[in-house]
Amino acid sequence: MSRFATVEDKRKLETEPWESLEVAKSMYEHITAAKERYGDRPALSFQILSDPGAKAETLTWGDVHGKSVQAANLFRSLGVSEGDVVAYMLPNANETAIALIGAAIAGIVNPVNPLLDVGQIAGILRASNAKVLVTLKPFPKTNIAQKAAEAVSLAPNVKHVLEVDLGRYLTPPKSWLIPFVRPKMTVKSPASIQDFNKALDAQPSELAFQDIAKDRVVSMFHTGGTTGIPKLAQHRFSGIAYQGWSVSNVVSSEREVLLCPLPLFHAFAAYPIWLAGIACGSHMVLPTPSGYRGDGVFDNFWKLVQRWQATFIIGVPTAISALMQRPVDADISSLKKALCGSAPMPLELFNRFEVATGVSILEGYGMTEATCLVSVNPIDGERKVGSVGIPFPHTDVRVLRNSADGSVAGDCETGETGEICVANPGVYVGGTYTDPKRNEGLYVDDKWLRTGDLGKIDEDGYLWITGRAKDLIIRGGANVDPALTEEALATHGAVAFVGAVGQPDPRLGEVACAYVELVEGVSATSEELQQFAKDKIEARLAVPEHVEILSELPKTAVGKVFKPELRKLAIQRVFNEHLESEGLNAAVAEVVEEPGLGLVTRISRNGVSGEDEKVANVLGDYAVRWEWAT
Repeated sequence: MSRFATVEDKRKLETEPWESLEVAKSMYEHITAAKERYGDRPALSFQILSDPGAKAETLTWGDVHGKSVQAANLFRSLGVSEGDVVAYMLPNANETAIALIGAAIAGIVNPVNPLLDVGQIAGILRASNAKVLVTLKPFPKTNIAQKAAEAVSLAPNVKHVLEVDLGRYLTPPKSWLIPFVRPKMTVKSPASIQDFNKALDAQPSELAFQDIAKDRVVSMFHTGGTTGIPKLAQHRFSGIAYQGWSVSNVVSSEREVLLCPLPLFHAFAAYPIWLAGIACGSHMVLPTPSGYRGDGVFDNFWKLVQRWQATFIIGVPTAISALMQRPVDADISSLKKALCGSAPMPLELFNRFEVATGVSILEGYGMTEATCLVSVNPIDGERKVGSVGIPFPHTDVRVLRNSADGSVAGDCETGETGEICVANPGVYVGGTYTDPKRNEGLYVDDKWLRTGDLGKIDEDGYLWITGRAKDLIIRGGANVDPALTEEALATHGAVAFVGAVGQPDPRLGEVACAYVELVEGVSATSEELQQFAKDKIEARLAVPEHVEILSELPKTAVGKVFKPELRKLAIQRVFNEHLESEGLNAAVAEVVEEPGLGLVTRISRNGVSGEDEKVANVLGDYAVRWEWAT
């Protein structure tokens, strides 16, 4: 691992052009190089239960190579060629990591989030035109198999389903009970079904077809959170090779043991952790199929660090916050690093973690569209809390001003907030999304990817994220950064998570409001939190007009607060309160996201006619699209 402490170190690593560096040219070359370098060293471990003494399965790099090649051969035998798609809808398991590599060797891999609803899953399978789906065999306490069968019935392009039986990870007496408690399927999949591991074992562990080492699309990931319109971002192998080169040079090393409770259907775990680990030779440990969501994972987390002698843990702010609500009850002296992404880290949470563990968190920034990680706080240099560090070598970042119409209006000065734009080998200019329409207006000068994220670069070259361009609260024409509201409320001792959004206002367009999830066992009132925010926030426009406490904030699969749902809640509350105050028999039926229109509010007449004009007059004062529910 190279020294990476300052922007000057970044420039030294860029002395040799990226195009001339010796990196793998295909996924097969990538995994073969790992086998040759690291052979019998541990690569991948999985335990189905969170108990630190539970049964676990560990694969060496030689094992991973052999099984990945078998998977590639299997997919080819089912008619998958370079341009065809293999989808997997799986929780974390060794099979998930193998399917990812094998599918990228044979064709194109498409990880699917099992937490999505059946309609969305089917839409992704159709959009990717997947021929094969790897998913679960029916298993207790999960409906993945049922959802997969329903989705495949709506996606006739899927011809083959390969099932993974998690029962093999259990020991008696639990393993004995599985045949008796296995859920019955109510929908029969129209595709042919095979057992994944049995089909794998029937394949040779040497590649049965010629690997063509050319840069091509090898993966596509759904992006956009857990609800909303599905988008598929596609990645060429060069972007994956770049992630591996970057991570192994500035973040990780071949002796690293990474405890990763994040899902492999998300780019964060798939790229900078697992696929980059192929370049590093590190050891990835997956605790339970559901990661942080798994039973007992938070309670046993520090004991799992001790069991695996983990040197590196991976998290997001919501997970770190949950961990800090539990004592460090194990020997974690092996732990040296912690990487956190998805959202800025509150200063108080950063400090609490450092005091409790003796480890400073490395905050990083990335996005699925750029093949994940873009920057990280330097291991060897100053870690600026709240910043996402220094861009990786061979990554260029610009911060650009936007005009009122959304077009680019020039570069920002040092310290000035604007839209972050990224250029690196992970950016697929012209092909970021599978839908060409989504790529229109996505690039600056046919090089720079417009991320939609707001941020700034300081005088030391550190990147700071302040929010999403679409998350800006536009109050009377003034831009209000929701981070100002969130950072203030996050310092309250009762607040575990907070999300600030703009709520509709008939006079100002939008005003700030905040939704809060409390620390378990701690109480607070909305009024108390609103006064706290008022006292704490200097920018008057960022003081929330409304603070609401929810039992749990909506979150994405990696624990990031999912703001589209909060915006829906705000619209519903404001509209219903206004309609009720006017004595009108109408209410919000639903708030949905529609292609090309954004959020659309559907209004129900509640069985009363003759009030349409009055309702239209009330809602017409809001800058929110609405329509009558059918």
